[in-house]
Amino acid sequence: MEALLTKMEKREMTHPDEKRSFAKGEVDLVNLGGVSFGRATLQPGWKWSTCVKPIAKTESCQASHLQYHISGRLRVRMDDGSEEEFGPGDVSSLPPGHDAWVVGDEPVVVIDVTGMENYAKRT
Repeated sequence: MEALLTKMEKREMTHPDEKRSFAKGEVDLVNLGGVSFGRATLQPGWKWSTCVKPIAKTESCQASHLQYHISGRLRVRMDDGSEEEFGPGDVSSLPPGHDAWVVGDEPVVVIDVTGMENYAKRT
């Protein structure tokens, strides 16, 4: 479904609509043109199954993600056992049913345009 745009808009990720923090990470959310843009910053040692699972209360991440990777290295394991590693400049499409973790000593920064609206949202 295509969003109906009626005017030009500009937003800055440095002034998010919402900021969510969780163990070893945070997400800044900006809503624009009917899309929730999320910038996730994940510190070394972050792993979805230990840092976000207690909030999500699911066995694996059930969000779909369409991401652009800015920095750091992120390893993803799907529930079917397949794995891939992503780094700066990569674009990834991740269906529901995965775990992920930071590889190495550099923080991971990604921009996500599909999976952050309810990510790590405390109820």
